[in-house]
Amino acid sequence: MKRIEVAALLTIGAVAGCMAGAPLPHAQTAESHPPSSTGTTAAFRPAENVILLDRSDFAMGTSVEFHHLPEANELQDAAEQFALRHVVIALNAWPQGNLDLPRFGMLPEQADAIVILPGYPPDRTSLDAWRALGGRVRLVLQVDGPPEDRSILDDLNTLRNLERVVARMEHPTRAGFERLQRPLSFVKLVE
Repeated sequence: MKRIEVAALLTIGAVAGCMAGAPLPHAQTAESHPPSSTGTTAAFRPAENVILLDRSDFAMGTSVEFHHLPEANELQDAAEQFALRHVVIALNAWPQGNLDLPRFGMLPEQADAIVILPGYPPDRTSLDAWRALGGRVRLVLQVDGPPEDRSILDDLNTLRNLERVVARMEHPTRAGFERLQRPLSFVKLVE
């Protein structure tokens, strides 16, 4: 069985401090890793330890963190954790091919899944797979700027589980994101 990392937190909610304005760990500059055609960095790495904060949540809770799509037995193990509030899945790439996405319906009623995906969807199949996903799933996209093809923003607007887009940019600006109808946050890495 794969190892599950568990972190008990007193307050949980916004992904990796995005709502609080904190930078994401291991964010990389565009100079060190040039963007690919999908707007992601070539060597994107998810945060190794994602911490969730929500000022309005005073309940004690546990987050279980994965850096891969969990199997059914891993989700079942996660569901048995004390006061499970969130299953956080930080991926370093969009899953490709015939997607067999986890069944998040087996999570306890008080828990949800937060999936952090890098960049924009590589194709319509990937987008449609996440669009069809049921259960309490919150998607967060981490991008390096607006997409080359602005029509992708229209597609993202139809993704009901998309909670937020986080743009890592040298000079944060809403230019290029005007059509996005989801919350937009910016992260600037200061070295």
